[in-house]
Amino acid sequence: MLKIEPVALPDVKNILGKIASDHGAPTRVLAVDDEAAACKLLALILSPPAFRCMTAGNGEEALVALHNEKFDAVISDLRMPGINGLELLAEARRKHPHVAFLVTTGVDDVDVGVQAMRAGADDYLLKPLQESAVIASLERALHKRQLEEQVEGYRQHLEEMVVERTGQLQTALRHIECSYEDTLQALGAAIDLRDSETAGHSQRVCRYSLEIARVMGLSDAQLKNLARGAYLHDIGKLGVPDGILLKPGPLTADEWKVMKQHVPIGFELVKGIPFLADAAEIVLTHHERYDGSGYPRGLKAEEILLSARIFAVADSLDAITSDRPYRRASPFEVGCKTVCSEAGRLFDPQVVNAFSSIPAETWSAIASDQRQIVNT
Repeated sequence: MLKIEPVALPDVKNILGKIASDHGAPTRVLAVDDEAAACKLLALILSPPAFRCMTAGNGEEALVALHNEKFDAVISDLRMPGINGLELLAEARRKHPHVAFLVTTGVDDVDVGVQAMRAGADDYLLKPLQESAVIASLERALHKRQLEEQVEGYRQHLEEMVVERTGQLQTALRHIECSYEDTLQALGAAIDLRDSETAGHSQRVCRYSLEIARVMGLSDAQLKNLARGAYLHDIGKLGVPDGILLKPGPLTADEWKVMKQHVPIGFELVKGIPFLADAAEIVLTHHERYDGSGYPRGLKAEEILLSARIFAVADSLDAITSDRPYRRASPFEVGCKTVCSEAGRLFDPQVVNAFSSIPAETWSAIASDQRQIVNT
């Protein structure tokens, strides 16, 4: 026989009133037990106004009820035919993680109750059930679940804030990056304008280089560094005297020594700027040649940065197809043939292969666009 323990009614009413006032609405509880008397007892304990209690005679009925209605708590017997209490607990935790779950068990099954708590139950109650114990245990479980929901809500709010702040940071970084690129383009244009004969050179070789690099499958990061290096490759010419930089005729051997200093000068100017660290390597190696005949270090083949090997082709193409004080520009067909003829000597054969796969009309179109921009 199920034994009902008497309780002091004033105490229970105080507890019920407190829970009702805390929740603002009746706490919805599902009582599950294959013994009808046990369900009836729980329905009596968990009566209005503080509670609204529904009952189920087995685990299957309980799952249907949980699917059809929203509950704040489940109180389930452990030993039931069909779906037992532990199986019901596992399914409830999977589908309804925020529902408080209490288990009831006999004195001989305390170990099973402890096992249920390890499996996710909030507490276990010993039969025969005592009203004060049921109310106190339920209140603790509901409070625990409420705290867990608050923590989960706070965590989700933090995640939303992180996503929002990350988006704002990325937008700000994009604005900063655009400012960097605009500054670099302006600086490249200023370097070119120091020598009016090569106006637009930095923009053109940047476009030429990127065209080749895309054919070769360089990553976005590599393309970005290549563009920056192309814009700044001649920045060291700011340290070359006008008498040498703007000399209309061929340079003497001593003048060439001074002119070549624009490479280490440019590297020293750029290397200390963190976001230009990779681009600085292009500034340093843009006059190296595939066969080791370049300067300043005489690097060969793969010793030269790939971006610099690409830039060397673009730079030479622009030099051949642009006017100089001592000669007129050659057509792009001539420039392309000249570059291809130097594969394996001045230029990386793989870069030249990529370059030769691009129609000559592409280069003339880029040059025309850039000259229009410069002239405006």
